Parts: sequence; C-alpha cells; structure tokens
Amino acid sequence: MKILVLNSGSSSLKYQLIDMNNQNVIAKGLCERIGLSDSILNYDNKKEKKVTKIAMPNHEVAIKLVLDMLLDKEIGVIASLDEVSAVGHRVLHGGSKFSKSVIVNDSVIEAITECIELGPLHNPANLSGILACQSLMPNTPMVAVFDTAFHQTMNESTYLYAIPYELSEKYSIRKYGFHGTSHKYVANRAADILNRDIEDLKIITCHLGNGASLCAVKNGKAIDTSMGFTPLAGLVMGTRCGDVDPAIIDYIMNKEKLSIKEVNTLLNKKCGILGVSGISSDFRDIEAVKDTNKRAKLALDMFVLSVRKFIGSYIVEMGGVDVIVFTAGCGENDSYIRRSITNGLEFLGIKIDEHKNDTHGIEIDISSPDATVRTLVVPTNEELAIAIETKNLVDNKRTADR
Repeated sequence: MKILVLNSGSSSLKYQLIDMNNQNVIAKGLCERIGLSDSILNYDNKKEKKVTKIAMPNHEVAIKLVLDMLLDKEIGVIASLDEVSAVGHRVLHGGSKFSKSVIVNDSVIEAITECIELGPLHNPANLSGILACQSLMPNTPMVAVFDTAFHQTMNESTYLYAIPYELSEKYSIRKYGFHGTSHKYVANRAADILNRDIEDLKIITCHLGNGASLCAVKNGKAIDTSMGFTPLAGLVMGTRCGDVDPAIIDYIMNKEKLSIKEVNTLLNKKCGILGVSGISSDFRDIEAVKDTNKRAKLALDMFVLSVRKFIGSYIVEMGGVDVIVFTAGCGENDSYIRRSITNGLEFLGIKIDEHKNDTHGIEIDISSPDATVRTLVVPTNEELAIAIETKNLVDNKRTADR
C-alpha cells in the first residue's frame, strides 16, 4: 500500500509518498510560493532531485504538478494513480469535533470549515489541499489527521480556562494543544524502544523547536499539554512569548499605541528567544554567542526554565514519570539544551549520560545507567505518523465494508 501524505500551508505544500509495506519514503518534496510569483517545485525520488520554477496559482495546480511528477516516465515512481491507496492530510485544528483521525466526507469538510476561525492561518490551506485532491483523485480515500486530536482526552478541569463558563461554551474557548501528531508518535515509539506497554507508562514528550510544546501522556492518553487555545501559550519559543500575564497586553498596547492586530503580531513573531536576545530566533545562533552575549544567555536560560517548570508540573499531575522524550529540531539535535533541561533533576531519577547525549538526530536512550527515569531522543516523523493513521483507517473501512 502506498500512501501520499500532504501538509498544505498557505503558500506551500509538503508531500511524501510512502510505501507502507516497509515504511520507506519513495518520493518527497515541497511546493513553494503557491499563489505568488516564481513558484518552485522541489522533487526528490531518492535517486535524483529536481527543482522546477513553474507557475502554481493555487493548491489544485500544485497538487496536479506533484502528481504529474510522481507519474513522470523518466523520474516518476508510480505508473498510475491507482497505486496511491489513500491520501493523508495534516489538518491543524479540529476543535472539539475530532478526537481522532477520520476519513473525509462532506460532514468532515463542513466541520473543518467551521474550525477556520480557530485556525485561520492553517485550516483554509489544509482544506484547499483536501478539496484539490478530491477534484484530482475523486475515487481515492482522503483522511484528515488533526494536530489537536491527541489532546482531546484532557479532563475538563485541565482544558477549561477560569473565565465565565458561558463564554467557554459560547465561543469554544478552551485549551486545544498542538503538535499532537508528533507527541503521539514519539510517545508510542518510546514505549516500543523500552519494550513496554504504553498503557503502563507515564511519559513527558518534549517537542522542542522554534515552536515548542510539552505533553503529559499517562497510560497512552494525553492528560495535559503546554500550548493552549492557540500555539502562543506555554513555553518560551523562537518568536512566541509563551505564558504571560494577560494585563501586559493591554499595558503594551496603551504605551506603544498598538492595535489588536499589531500586538498579536508582536506576541507571535517578535517575542520569545528573538525578543529577549535581540539576535535571532534560531537556537544555533543564540548558542554560538551565549558565552559572550548576556542577553543570548538570558534567552536560553528563560527557555530552559520554562521547559523545566512544565516537566515538574506534569510529574506532579501524573504522580510520577517513567520516560522523558526529546524530539523536534532542538530536542533531537541540541545536546546543550537537553543537558541544561535535565541538569539538577537527579533527585527525580532523571540523569543523562554525557557521552550518549553528545549525539544529534538519532534515536537513542541517553539515560545514565543509574537513572530511574529513562531519557530518550526520538526523531519525530509526523509524515509517517499521518501515513500510519491513514492506512489503519482505510484498512478498517475496507474490512467493515466486506
């Protein structure tokens, strides 16, 4: 079975064609500047790469070009679209409507549309990708995999905010959480690595990149996560402020004479590591000067402390922890960040081996032999996770239809 995985952005389209018999990526690439001038199609079939500048006025054209490339007689990897058993689509926001991935039908499209106000930057693009594929591949099953779905197992006392209950109900204001596909994938992978049943484990997954979030996974279910109503909440991030006193927003607006839109841009794109350091949102740039630049060191210290606080709170919330998992850009590749986060947590049973920690981008247990809590590095693979969800849903439907 071959699954096409699509991640549609507002002006981009990431894609992978995965052979689910061995979970190997057959081809992958990226469409850039969709709807803009100088659109670019990147294609990689594992033997050769091709970069093409070609007009892509919308997602349907972009997806048609991707399919044409996959079918190309010289560099293509399939002979017919019939070889594509299903298409898995990443969808940012499913609101409270979806607690799991679903096969797309008219009611699912309607529900995704209704969630646009909750995910205005992503859901329209995600929906465009689905509609385009339906037009080009009308007989191929489409599956929507939601970033928010994994977190729908949180208790009401966890996901609600202490605002008037009527407002929470009326406007669907609650903690949704994000990076769910990644958190679910690495939590399950951690259980596999340790040869343990995930339902017997208490896991804290740390998805640390420019956008960052933690998730507490108890007995295989998400019970809390750091991002909230939007991805702005929680940790200090590359350009996002994370948790701040809400009164600061009104204060800054009055002092700087900012509009709602301007202060929203400030909080999302000019704060975090970038705002504190004044240098960059890229952790590599900050670490390069941390020993000579006070604000760079301060920014890193603030990020590390925010992660440690959530780890501590989740240990209390779960009544302990068995596994800490680091993933995403920083989590997978930054030994300094991992060491800084875990340093001093030996009293909790968290202790890493310095030699093992000095690795990048590989799956590894970096725990010290005497640690009672395992600390793992697990590269995330959201595309594979989406493909697995898609395959399972399609297989189950076929079985049920027999």
